[in-house]
Amino acid sequence: MIERTLEADYVIVGAGAVAMAFADTLLTDTEASIIMVDRRHKPGGHWNDSYPFVRLHGPSINYGVNSRPLGTGRIDQVGLNKGLHELAGGHEICGYFDQVMRQRFLPSGRVTYLPLSNYTDDGVVTSLATGERTLVKARKKTVDVTLADTRVPSTHPPSFSVAPGVRCVPPNALVQLKEPCAGFVIVGAGKTSIDTVIWLLEQGIDPQKITWIRPRDQWLINRRGVQISYDFFADTYGGLVSELESGRDASSIDDLFARLETAGVLKRIDPLVKPTMYRCAIVSDAELEQLRRVTNVVRKGHVKAIEADRIVLDQGEIPTSLQHIHVHCSADGIPRLPEQPIFQGNRIKIQYVRTCQPTFSGAFVAHVEATLSSDEEKNALCRPVQIPDTPIDWLRMILTNFQNRMAWQNTPGIPQWLYGARLDGYAGMFVRAEQEARPENKAIIERLLQALQPGMAQIAKLLATAG
Repeated sequence: MIERTLEADYVIVGAGAVAMAFADTLLTDTEASIIMVDRRHKPGGHWNDSYPFVRLHGPSINYGVNSRPLGTGRIDQVGLNKGLHELAGGHEICGYFDQVMRQRFLPSGRVTYLPLSNYTDDGVVTSLATGERTLVKARKKTVDVTLADTRVPSTHPPSFSVAPGVRCVPPNALVQLKEPCAGFVIVGAGKTSIDTVIWLLEQGIDPQKITWIRPRDQWLINRRGVQISYDFFADTYGGLVSELESGRDASSIDDLFARLETAGVLKRIDPLVKPTMYRCAIVSDAELEQLRRVTNVVRKGHVKAIEADRIVLDQGEIPTSLQHIHVHCSADGIPRLPEQPIFQGNRIKIQYVRTCQPTFSGAFVAHVEATLSSDEEKNALCRPVQIPDTPIDWLRMILTNFQNRMAWQNTPGIPQWLYGARLDGYAGMFVRAEQEARPENKAIIERLLQALQPGMAQIAKLLATAG
């Protein structure tokens, strides 16, 4: 039975980082009313479920909502991120989104927030606390942010079987250790496993006591190249130039990645192992050196089962014991789903529109929704940048990213919005570099302009050759 009915201009399904960025820009650019429905008790999405030692992989200054900075913009003076922009931790991020909700969204009088609630496609919202059923209606559009939902080990159990008595835990449980163990087995090769290995080493765990099951090695983004502030112009725009010049000069896909690695754009943990994965994970040089301390790396495919005395993998098995702690780091993160248009009549299916930048994407989609009329116009500016999985996806992402950038530059009003957007940064850096005309930055801009078209053309050719 439906107890009440609520109406608003927009119904947003989700209150994670991307949904919050979308709603924030919609509040800025329109007078629209909004209903936000989320199954968690607080905004912030998967950050509420993440392990306590999680941190952003990229700078805080380029994350969150457009209207409010995350962090202070400081440069870290100690630790594995020394010399680079600060990285917010999970608790800080959750607190930030809670403040955005309580101090900006709700006081506006235009946002109705329904936490701890399930939404179904018929518009029925069921409170997980009281069981109350509410019918929500969107006068304009329903905004689905679930395509950008992140899966983490604490909410998504392992796909392999675990025998009774075996200690297999998500990273969250590591901070509750009561006594030493025989060793740690890390299952997974993505961002979560990287964070977990680094955290264990920071606790003084002997790297020889860590076994790292990596079904695939991955290409990693150099964090110095994604410092989107003017003080790092040479690193960030120099990295963009290196991408284009590497693409322009590459004779094959293998040659392309070799050039990207030589230029310092991409890195890998083991220089002797060819990566077969690319998921936008970002590391500093100091973090990379720590990861290389773990030499007991198992590459025998995915785990099929953990038994009392052995771990069964696709291509063999390795010994273990009941005294080992097995850390499940193999959740899928952001799943790779079929691409579809973002603007679909009375529905908006939010996806990334810029490489590896979720909250910018949410904010930009909202600005396009607020300022353009037809779905055709909007979708022309918002080609989805598909979630990557393999190295070949790097080529697809950079091409789609380039196509979107060119469309933005040629659309009245969009360059001005980008210039003023906190979550962008690139446009402001470029304009300032042109205005100040420092010789070293001017040289980078000239190289960029020279390499842009031939670089994109050759990358497209390589991608077409690969099918």
